[in-house]
Amino acid sequence: MSTTEPSADHKIIRLTGRIVSAYVTNNRIDRLKVGELVGNVHKVLAGLTSGDVSEASVEAGQPSVPIKRSVTPDYISCLECGMRLKMLKRHLRTHHNLTPQEYRVKWALAHDYPMVAPNYAERRSDLAREAGLGGPPTKARGRR
Repeated sequence: MSTTEPSADHKIIRLTGRIVSAYVTNNRIDRLKVGELVGNVHKVLAGLTSGDVSEASVEAGQPSVPIKRSVTPDYISCLECGMRLKMLKRHLRTHHNLTPQEYRVKWALAHDYPMVAPNYAERRSDLAREAGLGGPPTKARGRR
């Protein structure tokens, strides 16, 4: 056994701790799932060093928020990272490089899964109606 293996394993353990720590700091996770997260991160890192990781094992996973609890009246949670937002579309493009359609396919969501929090959409609709948008057309202007 060479002397480089313990240091490589030590590096993997240190990196696992740093990755999990950063993830837990910025995302909500059930305390009972932290051990599973540590194991998954360690497995992927160990696989990367040995060249034994498939793309499926890196990309496959559970949503960070249960799908049933991802849409609430005031916000919508990103299934990729758990962030709570009023509008999801821009976040998906800038942070995860996904379109809404790709996101829906990835997480097996219905084609009408909302990209905007319901209360926010209602408030925007009310503002548009108050501004006179969406109503019957007004009298047409004559030629100038």
